[in-house]
Amino acid sequence: MTVPVRAPEERTGSSTLSVSSASFTSDGTIPMDFVFTGCGGKNKSPQLAWKGAPDGTKSFAITCFDPDAPTGSGYWHWVAFDIPPSTTSLGSEDGENAPSVGKTGMSDYGMNGYGGPCPPKGDGQHRYIFTVYALDMDRIAGAGEKTTGATLVFMMRGHTLAKGTISGTFGH
Repeated sequence: MTVPVRAPEERTGSSTLSVSSASFTSDGTIPMDFVFTGCGGKNKSPQLAWKGAPDGTKSFAITCFDPDAPTGSGYWHWVAFDIPPSTTSLGSEDGENAPSVGKTGMSDYGMNGYGGPCPPKGDGQHRYIFTVYALDMDRIAGAGEKTTGATLVFMMRGHTLAKGTISGTFGH
């Protein structure tokens, strides 16, 4: 008997959130305001909004991931969680240290809060995938300021009711 395999963070019947941003267009270039200071940007976190959370949503989590980073495993730029279910958007700069609601974990820059795009010069365009997760728990037990993106995704497995993404690009 063959058993279907699914990604560990998804639940059977999970739905999709609609995610948008006033800071950049889907699949468009991320403006310099939202690029890491080491690459000449202002390192503001972009505005994000989402809708379509299913009944039973008790919190949200947000990640920003660069799958094109030359690390062999990608690069986590933002890890935010325990965002209340009444929240449907974060304003620009809400991720600087901690979001105005919720908590942040550790980016691969080794800091809490948002760390914008900053691929190596000459490495071409990188994709930055912002994912919003609707979760069936009000807080992620054991998650804290040192929780990394990979660990957070592991901790959310089996608790994701819905998720949605918006991606932008940046290169120099």
